[in-house]
Amino acid sequence: MRSLVPKGSSRSMTCLCLTHSLTQTHSHNLLATTFSSSLYNSNNRNPLFQLFSGILRPRIRAFSTDFRSAPTPTASSSAFAQSMANFDADSVTYLKQRDAAEIDETLMGPLGFSVDQLMELAGLSVATSISEVYKPSEYSRVLTICGPGNNGGDGLVAARHLHHFGYKPFVCYPKRTPKPLYAGLVTQLEALSIPFFSVEELPSDLSNGFDVVIDAMFGFSFHGSPRPPFDDLIQRLVSLHNNNNQIGQKRSVIVSVDIPSGWHVEEGDVDGTGIKPDMLVSLTAPKLGAKKFGGPHHFLGGRFVPPAIAEKYKLILPPYPGTSMCVRIGKPPRIDISALRENYISPEFLEEQVEADPFNQFHKWFNDALAAGLKEPNAMSLSTVGKDGKPSSRMVLLKGLDKEGFVWYTNYESQKARELSENPRASLLFYWDGLNRQVRVEGPVQKVSDEESEQYFHSRPRGSQIGAIVSKQSTVVPGRHVLYQEYKELEEKYSDGSLIPKPKNWGGYRLTPQLFEFWQGQKSRLHDRWLLPRL
Repeated sequence: MRSLVPKGSSRSMTCLCLTHSLTQTHSHNLLATTFSSSLYNSNNRNPLFQLFSGILRPRIRAFSTDFRSAPTPTASSSAFAQSMANFDADSVTYLKQRDAAEIDETLMGPLGFSVDQLMELAGLSVATSISEVYKPSEYSRVLTICGPGNNGGDGLVAARHLHHFGYKPFVCYPKRTPKPLYAGLVTQLEALSIPFFSVEELPSDLSNGFDVVIDAMFGFSFHGSPRPPFDDLIQRLVSLHNNNNQIGQKRSVIVSVDIPSGWHVEEGDVDGTGIKPDMLVSLTAPKLGAKKFGGPHHFLGGRFVPPAIAEKYKLILPPYPGTSMCVRIGKPPRIDISALRENYISPEFLEEQVEADPFNQFHKWFNDALAAGLKEPNAMSLSTVGKDGKPSSRMVLLKGLDKEGFVWYTNYESQKARELSENPRASLLFYWDGLNRQVRVEGPVQKVSDEESEQYFHSRPRGSQIGAIVSKQSTVVPGRHVLYQEYKELEEKYSDGSLIPKPKNWGGYRLTPQLFEFWQGQKSRLHDRWLLPRL
């Protein structure tokens, strides 16, 4: 059968409830609540700033942040919030090419800045912008494509800082210049064992090797048409955006430095066939062409504009927060939620392809999710209903699978446990976004044996075992400091390596499946769905 399957939504709770193990390693429930802002210590957010150390990870605030709902701020962040609240996003100055060139000349002339100094500040701004949006845990492999001029130098500097931020940078620098400044930047990267690739060594589809691609080929002073090999490299970046719907593959995101390569500095992407970056990091001030930028992340970097420059060119720029080298600019895009849709492209899931035993079909799809490298393919939504008839759902992790059923572990005094004691039936939902697949499983639930729970408990990291003792799920606690204190005490108590006892109120559940539903997304909402009872 084929049908529309709308995706549900989740709502966060407003009370302080502990819903997951204190430690993140092997936690069994994903965070499903929001914590009171009174627990937030703003002093912990203040970055330590070392300009050229390469280890700066400054925090930045979104230009569109709703500060009314932000954590209790310090005096400095409060002042920044007020200045941002009073700042008109539409008033930001966009520079013509001539003005941008004059500002650079003034900075490096009477104002005493050197090229390498400005390049260092620019590259650091690019790296900090990337680190704010694309975390190294998910976007570790970063390719920087560098042109022969200052824009390429900014990219080389950014690659160095990204290395120190925990990323794995790679560099393609096909037209090297013999100037000492650039040669020194290359030497610095080589000393960090950062690989350099030739154009020929790059995969034709850059998504096959990289999570982020930095476009640092041409800046605002570029004229004419790109020549080889940069014309081909630009087309590869254009293709990344055009190939956004490939199944099971995450597309590389594109970050352009100051102006997307190939764009007209004042008119933007004139014919609409150019690079469409996901992030643009404007330097000094955004250029006129940046008004045509339609991506989700626009940052301003280069916190070095002296008052004399701002006054002469009547620059209106947003204030930078704290010690940050960058700030998000522009209003957030207005999104029509009703227009959000994905036209799934998947192979047909035909009747003759369905395994007779639904358990075998599940194993097959689960192995596909593992092979595709999807994040936490064992994550599943667990839905329960108590005696009051009110359903509740939360994410848990599958920790056992055999012919008897699906196993997960939790606190036996949690909300889900109470509801299962009142109504021992549940539904599980697996969703594998990269494969356009989901599986729903329904059936009765019972506790696993104490021996099975004991065996799994002691297979967990010791930190997770202690966390299970500390974690009083679905209960209100005075504050996180109470959890930390109890955790520290238990950590010291069992520091000799002695056996950590499993709490009596902690263990596993097994759902015995009676019904499987396999769903695969298809074009025009004509999805494949097979409902298979377990015989």
